Amino acid sequence: MYVLVAPCIENPACRARGITTDEDLRHFRRAIERCRRFSVEMVPLPCPETIYLGADREPGSFLDRLATDEFAALLDRLESEVRAVVRERGEPPLAIVGVDSSPTCGVNATYYSSIKQPGRGAFLSRFPDIPAIDVKEFARYRVYLAAPLFSEAERAYNLTLRDLLEAHLFDVYLPQEVGDTSHTRCREEHRAIFAQHAAALQDADTVVAVIDGADADSGTSWEMGYAYALGRRIVALRTDFRVVGHHERVNLMLEESATVVTKKEDLPRVLGSLIKASG
Repeated sequence: MYVLVAPCIENPACRARGITTDEDLRHFRRAIERCRRFSVEMVPLPCPETIYLGADREPGSFLDRLATDEFAALLDRLESEVRAVVRERGEPPLAIVGVDSSPTCGVNATYYSSIKQPGRGAFLSRFPDIPAIDVKEFARYRVYLAAPLFSEAERAYNLTLRDLLEAHLFDVYLPQEVGDTSHTRCREEHRAIFAQHAAALQDADTVVAVIDGADADSGTSWEMGYAYALGRRIVALRTDFRVVGHHERVNLMLEESATVVTKKEDLPRVLGSLIKASG
């Protein structure tokens, strides 16, 4: 299992002078962490801009500096080399992990001209048959699983969800694995568990919340509200067929703050699973 990656993710020195921010570096590190966590090999793409213009270069658009016959010939050669690597491996990559805005390795946006425009960069556009994901999205893989955890059935279901998400390369924080769940907990244990869960919510990229039941679990509802205030993405799982109104399945505040799915099997798709994208 491997991904093709823009080389600047592992070596930011490949990028043009002065464009790499601290936020970029955080996303690069998280992308590398995700691959290490799930034993996904990172196979770096060649960097056409560095080969053509050198490592220490000023930023510029495709039209400014790369719209030449020589550069097109270089892309032809590099494409052939990458496709040879894929053939030798005998399986397609999960995806290409690119870097948006790059004139060559952008996924959703590229500086083809001085104005950023939608679409892949000049190099990634050579591989329309391979799914591509921007490094910022690839780096968002930490999931906080908010769900009731007070019965054996609830805890077993939460483990099923955790296993499903981790099979799709999402790192899951499961509150039931933290601290004593008995009714004899002391106040100090309460404070420690609360602090650890709150910190995990702050560190998470996405909250997956189970909102089954006649009314959603109160702790889960609080976690969803806190995550919403933090600006985190929330995906709610509602498999319960009961509804509370013509347009509400459970609670309008919970539903309006989340993307709601009705089958656990839909979670990977909504979260942007690479496994699904690879076919």
